[in-house]
Amino acid sequence: MTQTALAVPLAIAMTFTAAQADTLKIALAETPSDELAAFFVALDRAKANGLDYEWTAFSDEELAVQAILSGQMDIGFGTPYSAMQRSKAPIRIIFQLSKLKFFPVAVEEYTDLSQLDGQPIMLHSRGGGTDSIANVIEDRMSMSFGDRSYVPGSSNRVVAMLAGQADATILDLSNKNKIIAEAGDRFNVLPMFDVDASDEALFANLDWIKDNSEQVDILVEALVSVWQDMAEDPTVISRETNPDGPIGQLPAEILAELDGFYTEAVAGGLYDPNGGGRIAAKADLDWYAAAGQLDGNPEEMNIEDFWYLAPLDAAMK
Repeated sequence: MTQTALAVPLAIAMTFTAAQADTLKIALAETPSDELAAFFVALDRAKANGLDYEWTAFSDEELAVQAILSGQMDIGFGTPYSAMQRSKAPIRIIFQLSKLKFFPVAVEEYTDLSQLDGQPIMLHSRGGGTDSIANVIEDRMSMSFGDRSYVPGSSNRVVAMLAGQADATILDLSNKNKIIAEAGDRFNVLPMFDVDASDEALFANLDWIKDNSEQVDILVEALVSVWQDMAEDPTVISRETNPDGPIGQLPAEILAELDGFYTEAVAGGLYDPNGGGRIAAKADLDWYAAAGQLDGNPEEMNIEDFWYLAPLDAAMK
């Protein structure tokens, strides 16, 4: 196995260590964090079943999507619905990694989403999950945010909020907990409607998927096994995290909170033990159409134009 962890701030300029032609090249949309611990446990299980892989951490989802579209990487992280609809490349999602369970957080003077009408907001990336959440908030609340700034990584947005560089943002579960634990007297978590659509998913070019079905099947089977085991016992993630791997190298205080993070995430419905499938695909079409990232009526869309379900169906058997 070879691994490459590169931050690519502006353009796709990647270098790889020597790898065999059949090495699976994975484009992460962020650097390894507690949120990726379950995925790396699945990679370890897949490796034990013969999967050879390497990964590259991009600075945002757009670059990861471009790496897949260009053929420089094989499988990417994200929810590239707009790119799937407008691109000539047959990009398809194969597994829902997590749902859009994000939390609006603002300085203490704001207690309701409606109060952010006209106010600037800090988000993860243009066209990404938090951007779509902001779009749907505007639609449902009949409001409009002010200027949008983009700071990849929930942890980086926490730093910016604590430094007074922004008054409102949207954070993931662990970083929402972190900012409230550190400065609950300065920030409020604003009430938010439920969302079941995908935040992170695995996607690839359909032609590549079919040409490399054995690799894809090994990976998806490993993901299903971890997601189902995690639903039964969230502490499996900390127990199976490789201390010498990228997650094992995270700060001790983060590793100490893995059990708490995954216990709360599972209880909060962040992960579908069945990998999303048709239910997630339908929810995604509804959500991303409302978010302005898909053109047309979602009721008239075919989920098979966006998802390739054969690997997940096989794994579920």
